[in-house]
Amino acid sequence: MFNFDQMPALKSLSWEQLEALSGDLRERIIDSVSKNGGHLASNLGVVELTLALHRTFEPPNDKIIFDVSHQCYVHKLLSGRNHGFDGLRGEDGVSGFQLRSESDYDFFGGGHSGTALSAALGFAEANKMNGSGNYAVAVIGDGSFTNGMVYEALNNADKKGLKLIVILNDNEMSISENVGAMSHYFGRLRSSVKYYRFKRKVKNRLGKIKIIGAPIFFIGRAVKNLFKKLFVKTTLFENLGLCYMGPVDGHDQKKLEAVLNEAKYIDSPVIVHVCTVKGKGYRFAEERPAIYHSVSKFDREKGIVVERSHESDYEYSGFSQCFGKTLTELADEDSNITAISAAMCEGTGLDEFVEKHPDRFFDVGIAEEHAVTFAAGLAAAGKKPVVALYSTFLQRAYDQIIHDVAIQKLGVVFAIDRAGFVPGDGVTHQGIFDLAFLLQIPGLVLYTPETYSDMKAMLSEVVKSDVPCAIRYQKGYEPEYDRSGFEDFGDYSAYTCGSGKRVTVISYGRTVMNAYNAAMSLQDCCLTTVVSLKRIKPFDATALWEQCKDSEQIVFVEEQVKNGGVSEHIISSLVSLGVKLPRTDIIAVDEEFPGHASISALHKRFGMDTESIISLIK
Repeated sequence: MFNFDQMPALKSLSWEQLEALSGDLRERIIDSVSKNGGHLASNLGVVELTLALHRTFEPPNDKIIFDVSHQCYVHKLLSGRNHGFDGLRGEDGVSGFQLRSESDYDFFGGGHSGTALSAALGFAEANKMNGSGNYAVAVIGDGSFTNGMVYEALNNADKKGLKLIVILNDNEMSISENVGAMSHYFGRLRSSVKYYRFKRKVKNRLGKIKIIGAPIFFIGRAVKNLFKKLFVKTTLFENLGLCYMGPVDGHDQKKLEAVLNEAKYIDSPVIVHVCTVKGKGYRFAEERPAIYHSVSKFDREKGIVVERSHESDYEYSGFSQCFGKTLTELADEDSNITAISAAMCEGTGLDEFVEKHPDRFFDVGIAEEHAVTFAAGLAAAGKKPVVALYSTFLQRAYDQIIHDVAIQKLGVVFAIDRAGFVPGDGVTHQGIFDLAFLLQIPGLVLYTPETYSDMKAMLSEVVKSDVPCAIRYQKGYEPEYDRSGFEDFGDYSAYTCGSGKRVTVISYGRTVMNAYNAAMSLQDCCLTTVVSLKRIKPFDATALWEQCKDSEQIVFVEEQVKNGGVSEHIISSLVSLGVKLPRTDIIAVDEEFPGHASISALHKRFGMDTESIISLIK
């Protein structure tokens, strides 16, 4: 086993040592992810590729940028971060994504799809302006090529002298269909290092022949291109003016490094098509790469064992499954209901919907903007589209929500998964902005369920609506505590206990339980009313004021940003009634991007845990 804290110079290693290092890297990743959770299959698939990049290029002078960057674990181990790898994705460990604040080797932060090529293009242009000979390398998975931003970048990348290399990491092993024997032959030829070396030598030697050398080369190239057009389908990349190399076996270390070295000689942007196997080297992940894409901790010897570990509700394994099953049942009764996902079918709980209603399910790939406008078109045609997106990815479609849905008052339903804090994935995945930007949109109805029964009732209501609606809910299970004392008031439910100082704590979702536990602990000194919000917009401020008008203190608790959040929205509504508010405290995220940590650690960090609420009220 290599000592990752004292790595030898990579370029000095023999092929045999590199093979051993590849095995050790996989072992290190499997060991850490099995204990901490994380992205497993994709990282196991890029071991040789990442080694080749670090040996072929000169990071940190050359910039290696991973798209999304959930496949950057090998990159982190090779750049001196083994010390934080035991705590991967934990509060004191390394991030599961590239993070500029973490290392000089993380040149551009990741987390969302489709950004690496645009960023690398920016680095390449800056290098060119600075007269630098350094390279910018973007590593992009085939899934990210469903994202429109990639093509916007490709459209601007056709420039001579730009030292930009794009690695297309094709981890589905899907190579474009061959057309006839000539195409098959050219496919083999184009991935041959000998072909590129021969081509470069011919060009160099002809360039030394005065007067006739250059014309001969250009005539030869024109003839070659003519025959290619006659017999071979050119790639999209070549039609955009980029040089295409590949496909290349992403687990053949020698071939990889040879092709990457040849790519450096080309005086224009290059696409290197690399085929890798997700989960390479770990049998369970190779057999079920989708399940091992992003995992919680597991027994590495047994793999992921699918069993019910949560005993509070045998019907659902979390809000995502509750949403998916409920929508499927509603779709059984209403043939106009359709479901749309942006490459997150299983993650958003829609797998059962796909099985029962495949003709009404649409996975548009990693294209949130298209998903929303596509849904608007369906709604305008009389269908009832439900768009299921993670909160952090919904941000990408803000313009479409306003322009294509809200302004036209179309009945699109947004199912916003992973709302609030998201442990592990960290700063780019925290769902803390959705309420702030949705609350500003005229005519949009907004719900926040705390329980599965809330979810089912709300979803049943919104699919019958003709106006834009959104239901946003947390990752994981409903909170477990005694709700029997809560009284329903329509937009919210409320529970009162104790005696003494009158306090009202207003919250929604997961943090209602923390507020309830605080109220129970304060019974000897405070008469505390806990309000669990259900419908945020539109909201009956008059009814809420009746609930808290005698309070000496109002406390808001929310896993969202403070500026423009629910607290400020409600306070503004109360002030507009002309009432005089008592002391008012807001516990929320204020001018900060929360990092990767557990939910309990994040609650404590931002004062949302039970003890912090008690301390504030006391």
